[in-house]
Amino acid sequence: MKNLLKHTVFAAMLLLFAGDASAQLIVNVRPARPTRVVTRTVAPSPNHVWVEEDWRPHGRTYRWHGGYWAAPPRTGAVWTPGHWEARPHGEVWIPGNWR
Repeated sequence: MKNLLKHTVFAAMLLLFAGDASAQLIVNVRPARPTRVVTRTVAPSPNHVWVEEDWRPHGRTYRWHGGYWAAPPRTGAVWTPGHWEARPHGEVWIPGNWR
């Protein structure tokens, strides 16, 4: 029983101190925004919100991702667009999210 308790406490501490394992991709120069035109289609329903184009990590850089329609996850949720954020060694893309 003591061994089980010891292993459980050890596993819980590992999870607690492991933190967020996802690394952010820092770039020195922002990638150029493509010059293509994105055509907005008709919304699938009155509840859908247009999510603007944004950047997605791809290897050691970012790849442009076109806009799309998305249904809010809950009533009253508002889409906050992504943005570039300065860091000590470059910039990182902060993806949009629902608030």
